[in-house]
Amino acid sequence: MSTHLAAAGDRRYLVITELFQPTKGGTAVWFDEVYRRLGGAGTHILTADVPGAQEHDRASPNTVHRLGLKRYPWIRPESLPVYVEFFLKALSVGLRHPIEQIHAGRVLPEGLVAVRAARLLRKPVVIYAHGEEITTWRQPRRIKGMREAYCSADLVIANSTFTRDLLLELGVQPERIVIINPGVDTERFRPGLDGSHLRASLGLGPQSKLVLSVGRLSRRKSFDHVMRAIPELVSRGLDVHHAIIGKGEDADYLAGLRAASPTPERIHLLGGVGADDLPLWYAASDLFAMPNRDIGADTEGFGMVYIEAAACGRASLAGNTGGTGSAVLDGVTGLRCEGDSVPAIADALFRLLDPTSPFGAECAARAQARAHDEFSWHAVMRKTLEHCGQLGR
Repeated sequence: MSTHLAAAGDRRYLVITELFQPTKGGTAVWFDEVYRRLGGAGTHILTADVPGAQEHDRASPNTVHRLGLKRYPWIRPESLPVYVEFFLKALSVGLRHPIEQIHAGRVLPEGLVAVRAARLLRKPVVIYAHGEEITTWRQPRRIKGMREAYCSADLVIANSTFTRDLLLELGVQPERIVIINPGVDTERFRPGLDGSHLRASLGLGPQSKLVLSVGRLSRRKSFDHVMRAIPELVSRGLDVHHAIIGKGEDADYLAGLRAASPTPERIHLLGGVGADDLPLWYAASDLFAMPNRDIGADTEGFGMVYIEAAACGRASLAGNTGGTGSAVLDGVTGLRCEGDSVPAIADALFRLLDPTSPFGAECAARAQARAHDEFSWHAVMRKTLEHCGQLGR
C-alpha cells in the first residue's frame, strides 16, 4: 500500500459544501461519508446550519463549522452574502489551521469561493461536478463563474462520464478531470435483509412483484410513467405493484394519476420513510425503477439510488439520458430505456420481471457484486485519496 493510502483518516482538508448531513440527499451523504473516512478533526467542513446539525456534528470525526448562508432577494445577486460568508470563513480557517487542500462540493458558490481563497492561501483546489448544475445553470453570469472555477481548479471530480463530457465542453483540460462515482453504505444496504413485513403491509402475496421507486418527486424521475405502465404489465399476466418513496413538488400530481389509474390499488405512494426502513424497502422489492427523462435542461447526473438498490441485490431500470449509464450498465446490471415512453418502460419492466426468464435475476446478481466491489464508501474514499494525493507533488 502506498504511503498516502496508508495515511487515510488524517488528511487536513478544508471542505466547502452547502450540502452536508443531516441535510437530505445523495450529495450530502457523499461528502459526509467520504470525509469522515479521509480525515479527523484536522479536516474542516464549512457548511450550512440546518435542523439537527448539533446532534450530527457531535458524532462527526471532522471539525464542522455551521454558517447561516442566508440569501436576500433585495440583494443582486441574492447569493452574494453566501459567497462572502463562505469566503471569509474559508480564509479564517485556512490561516489558523494547517490545511493541505481546499475541496468544493459544487462549482457555485463553493467552487468559485475555493478558487478565490486558494489564491491567497496558496493551496490546491478540488471541485466536484455533478452534471445537472452544468445543464441547468445557463445564465451567462453563472456560465462565466462555472468556467472560471472549473478551469482554475487543480482537480475536478466528475460523478460520471456524462459529467466529464460536459466539463470538456466548458473547456476544462482533460488531464484535470477524474471520474469518481458516488458510493453506498454496503453495511446498511446489503442483501439478505427481511422486508416481508413491508410487503405484507401492502397486501402483496408471495408471487406478487413489487417495483420500487425512490427519489424526489419531480417529473424527470419518470415515476409517473412507471405508474402508467402498471396496467399494461397486469394485462401481460404479471401480479405487479408499484411503490414510490419520496417527497417533492410532484406529490399532488402523482396522487391525481393514482386516482385516475385503472389499477389504483396497485400503486402505493409512501411519502418519506425513515432511514432505517429504506434498506428494508429495497429488500421488499423485486426491482428498482427510475427511468429518468430530461425535462428541459434538467437531467440526472448519476443516481445514487440505483447503487443503493444494487447493494441490496436488486436490478434497476434507468432512463437513457444523463449520467445514469455509469450507475446502471445496460443489459448487465439492469436496463436503460426511453424514459419519456410508457411503452418502452413497460417493455423493459416486463423483461426484468418476466418469471419465465433468468435475465432479471442475473442482472440483480451482477448489480450486487458490482456495488459491493466498486461502490462501497471505503472504495470511493480510496479513489478520492489516490487522486487528491497527487496534487502538489
